[in-house]
Amino acid sequence: MNEEPGLKTVTPAEGRAAERSEAERTGAGVTVRRPEVVVVADPEVPEKARRRRFSAEYKLRVLQEADACSEPGEIGALLRREGLYSSHLVVWRRQREEGTLQGLKPRKRGRKPEPKNPLAHRVAQLERENQRLQKRLKQAEMIIDVQKKVSQILESQMSDESEGESE
Repeated sequence: MNEEPGLKTVTPAEGRAAERSEAERTGAGVTVRRPEVVVVADPEVPEKARRRRFSAEYKLRVLQEADACSEPGEIGALLRREGLYSSHLVVWRRQREEGTLQGLKPRKRGRKPEPKNPLAHRVAQLERENQRLQKRLKQAEMIIDVQKKVSQILESQMSDESEGESE
């Protein structure tokens, strides 16, 4: 059995018990014809409504049907049958006239990705090479500084030895 969302089905036994208790409380001897199934509304809130999305094929098919309508009231019947508004037809016709197929396809929401720069790969490669060469340069400068200090120490020791020998 198909149930509508938000409705609860009560069995016939539960329905009879509810009717019996009502009759006993009121004391009325009135015979009431009982339905076999009692439907009670569900107090829960339905889930959030979602925006409908229409495919490009569906839009084109509906536009073709609307264009084929010649009798008064046919477009209204089409809209009621499909569950659409006349504003849908206006927007879809405008999109069709613009000739953009993109306008008939669902659009991706959010920010558009930036186009890649064709030289970005080369720039990244050169930056890596630049960092590598700067590291080697720093290392070479440290080696040169150490060599200068060693030569200064050796010169000072040699000058001390030569002064010691002359005395």
